[in-house]
Amino acid sequence: MTTTSGLAWKMPGRVGDSPILGAGLYVDGSVGAAGSTGRGEANIFNLCSFLIVEAMRRGAHPKDAGMEALRRIKATTVEKRLLKRDGNPNFYVRFYIISARGEYAGVAMYDTTDKGAKANFALCNEGGPQTLPCEALLPGKPTD
Repeated sequence: MTTTSGLAWKMPGRVGDSPILGAGLYVDGSVGAAGSTGRGEANIFNLCSFLIVEAMRRGAHPKDAGMEALRRIKATTVEKRLLKRDGNPNFYVRFYIISARGEYAGVAMYDTTDKGAKANFALCNEGGPQTLPCEALLPGKPTD
């Protein structure tokens, strides 16, 4: 499920990435789906969910496709206000991805959220509901 954070976190006039196809969510029934949580502007700028599904269309595993999107976000984040002292993004992004073949992955910019929780994603399959760890592009958390 992909949702927007609601009115509490919206600036006047801001739509968010969830309703923009290809940004916060993208599905192609013959290939797979990708959704996200985190900094919506990074998803809008890079059309990350579309990028992930297109990478899977070319044969990438969901984890590899998600990591490609995270690397793209990292490379295109150049505004100083969005960077930590080490030059990495100071915000969080997480993707949950499933292919039409049933392969899945959760990937995150950092292995820990800004609140200190480990990056996880939820999955329900023949084994029942599960919470699984995300593969992280960067160690630590966005506020380190």
